[in-house]
Amino acid sequence: MQAVDIIHQYNLKKTSPRLAIIEALQSSGEPLAEAEISEKMGSHYDRTTFYRTMLTLEEAGILHRILVDKMLVKYAMNIARPAGKGQADHAHFYCNSCKKLVCLEEIHPGPYRLPAGFKTSESEVIIRGLCNLCS
Repeated sequence: MQAVDIIHQYNLKKTSPRLAIIEALQSSGEPLAEAEISEKMGSHYDRTTFYRTMLTLEEAGILHRILVDKMLVKYAMNIARPAGKGQADHAHFYCNSCKKLVCLEEIHPGPYRLPAGFKTSESEVIIRGLCNLCS
């Protein structure tokens, strides 16, 4: 699906930064960090606009943010999700050698047995190790 169609499907205003971010993530096929996205965005990149746009796209459910560690955040498209349905919880795999991050759509975290009165709103699972190319 084209970036403009995604923006339209989620009832968002079409802006150059939104289109550029979606196109950057679609063309890569894997989660990207801010520096990788900004490189692909070229002249459409502005740091303040980037963070506002990422927040809008994340809240709309178009993409999700992956906190790899306290120094690295990556972003990935929410593939095959109906408009407004947001991000389904799934695990991620991070290769300690090549630093590749992969969404593991088939691995779902939980359900967790929480103490009485606790309710889960979201969960994040990152499995670390060596990918098939590095092992």
